Amino acid sequence: MKKLTLVLMLMAGVASPVWAKGDAAAGEQKAATCKACHNDQGEAAGYPKLEGQHAGYLVKQLKEFKAGATSGGKEGRNNAVMGGMAMPLSEQDMEDLAAYYSGQAMSPNTTAPEYVEAGQKLYMGGDLERGIAACTACHGPRGVGQSLAGFPRVSSQYAGYIKSQLEMFRSGERANDLNGMMQDVAAKLSDKDIEILSQYLGGLH
Repeated sequence: MKKLTLVLMLMAGVASPVWAKGDAAAGEQKAATCKACHNDQGEAAGYPKLEGQHAGYLVKQLKEFKAGATSGGKEGRNNAVMGGMAMPLSEQDMEDLAAYYSGQAMSPNTTAPEYVEAGQKLYMGGDLERGIAACTACHGPRGVGQSLAGFPRVSSQYAGYIKSQLEMFRSGERANDLNGMMQDVAAKLSDKDIEILSQYLGGLH
């Protein structure tokens, strides 16, 4: 029993440096430049809400924005604005920013009544005939995602942002999704499907 305890302690000691821990207070200070676009809690129109998003997902996106900038768009996620913002960030900076934003409460959004029925049907059940998987399988019935699996929260997000990302996944302009899952799904979505889903997710909470 003592040997087992010692082994576990040693494993914990060796493993702990691998997981960088974010400092939310430090992240709040570092987020000063982020707020120019994302507002005090990541809610400026035209940009995604960041508050309440999973920390691991935020770190992943920042790393991939940086990779996109350093590789000329050949790797990661290519975005001229975010690539420039991510370039000077260290891994600790990213962890701190993620800790700050993930700890904020995401403000609720709404869904226009005319999108509720069609949105719920597509989000919850997909479309078997067209081979469209149900969004809820990865993002959950309330759209909060799965942090350990790397699936982001999509509920309460701005419709315009959801729409733009689905369109980029469909065209292949964005290709940093796990195993190409979002690209596969988006490739089967019509413009109407994307409009319905982007409007529906706002009120999914």
